[in-house]
Amino acid sequence: MAASIERLRSFLETIGEGVQVEPLVADASTREYFRIAWNASTAVACVYPASFSSDENTYLDTSSLFLSADLPVAEIYAVSEVHGIIIQEDLGDRVLRTELGNSDDGRRDRLRKEAISLIARIQLATARAFSTGSIASTLRFDKEKLLWELDFFKQHYFETYLRQPLNAKTGAALSQEFSFLAATLEGYAGVLCHRDFHAANLMLDANDKMRIIDHQDARMGSAAYDLVSLLLDRITEPPPPEWLAAQRKYFLTVRRTLGLPKIDEADFAYEFRLQTLQRCLKAVGTFSYQSAVRGKTYFIPFIKPMFRIVLRSAGNVEGFVTLKEILSKEVEREN
Repeated sequence: MAASIERLRSFLETIGEGVQVEPLVADASTREYFRIAWNASTAVACVYPASFSSDENTYLDTSSLFLSADLPVAEIYAVSEVHGIIIQEDLGDRVLRTELGNSDDGRRDRLRKEAISLIARIQLATARAFSTGSIASTLRFDKEKLLWELDFFKQHYFETYLRQPLNAKTGAALSQEFSFLAATLEGYAGVLCHRDFHAANLMLDANDKMRIIDHQDARMGSAAYDLVSLLLDRITEPPPPEWLAAQRKYFLTVRRTLGLPKIDEADFAYEFRLQTLQRCLKAVGTFSYQSAVRGKTYFIPFIKPMFRIVLRSAGNVEGFVTLKEILSKEVEREN
């Protein structure tokens, strides 16, 4: 962090701004964030590990795309390629995850519906992503990418976190199921996705407006991808199936209201369940890596709930026999 602060102060000095910086928590990111004085107010400085090219920076590209589509992301104030720094609007400290936890049922429902509506609005920007040549339009949750994330789970949960690799026969059977899952989901990858749309990446600003952050990994994917992330990421108790069905129905209603193509409710339930398998296992891979390698053990309590969610979803679709057997044992495993 010291090197990042030094780089940031060096940049601020060159443009005549103050050099007082306040470190902000960046969760699992390799970037570091600081609140700084800016034009008699404050801004947030994002400091990358190294210099970058603006033309190739996915955060700048996706911010431009989202702002042009009237999506509520932070405005960009300044960029230093050589210092590896982006200065952006300060959205405050009110993270949606915390707001949901501190709200009554009525407000929690309203906030969640607002977030779900944002997912549909992101998908509405799909055509704009292609017409503007956004980097996001060139990236896709194809079989290769989805399978990479599933293999990341297999490696870092069993080998890095548990230190108990699967035997060759079981590993091969699981890989075969993962290959089928990735190939099937590739067929659904046709809309713009945030890619990490959960309640820790949404904020409420000073005017109570919901704002989107951490959108630099946007790409084309399943219509269910961001919804799975929002509803099922980092929870400690799987929600009732009836509740999930109601959220899916609301999302499809918002899509139709915006003029997006109609998706059959039963077909979307199937897509959602398949995406749940992939997205939740991908999350466990991240939790395992962050816990075992980077010492962020606060991710550990979310692992078994993710497995329970995957097991329930797998029970509602055909196949995935090996996955069910493995995860049933993991759920029963002593901590």
